[in-house]
Amino acid sequence: MLVLASASPRRRELLALGGFTFTVAPAAIPEELGAGESAIGYVTRLAREKAEAVWARHSPQDGEGDALLVLGADTTVVAPDGQILEKPADAADAARMLRQLSGTTHQVITGVALVSATGVEVAAEVTYVSMLTLSDEEIAAYVAAGESMDKAGAYGIQGRAARWIPRVHGCYFNVMGLPLALVSTMIEGAVARHAKPKGVAASV
Repeated sequence: MLVLASASPRRRELLALGGFTFTVAPAAIPEELGAGESAIGYVTRLAREKAEAVWARHSPQDGEGDALLVLGADTTVVAPDGQILEKPADAADAARMLRQLSGTTHQVITGVALVSATGVEVAAEVTYVSMLTLSDEEIAAYVAAGESMDKAGAYGIQGRAARWIPRVHGCYFNVMGLPLALVSTMIEGAVARHAKPKGVAASV
C-alpha cells in the first residue's frame, strides 16, 4: 500500500497521472529552515520527517507493514541570490517574491523520501526555471487572483504563471511539486525489493 504524506492536490494529481493507487495522509510537520541549512538539505529533511511521521501512524502490526510505502515530499524555490523562497505569508510577501524572480532563472528543488519496512530512501530533484520580466501591474493582478498563496515562490507553473515561463531546464513536474520520474523509480525499486514470493504478483 502506498500512502502520500502530503495534502497537496498537485502531488495527488501527479501520482495519479503516474498510474499509482494510493491513499492520502498529510503530516503536520513544522516547516522551519535550520541555521545554515542548505535548500536541498532543508527539503529532503522535511520530506523525510513527513514520511516518517505518517509511517509511525500507519504501519500495520504483525508484519503487515512489509507492504507499506510512505512517500513524503517538500518543494522550495531558490532565487538567484541564494535566498530560499517558501510559501508567501501574505499578498505583500507574494508580490515581493515575484519581483525577486522576475526576469531571472531560478531553481525549484523538491526533496522526496520513501519509507518502507527496510528503511528510508531520500533524494532531491533540481529544475532551473526562466521567468520573463514582469510589470508591477502583472504581479498585482496575479497576486489578486489568488494563485500565489499556497505555492513556494508565490507562483504555479500549471496556472496563469505559465505564460511567463519561456524555458524549463529539468523536470517540469518537479516545478509542480513532485518529480514524477524520480518518484516512480523509487517506488518501483521499493516494490521490487519487497516483492512477494515468485508466482505472487506485487502491487502498490
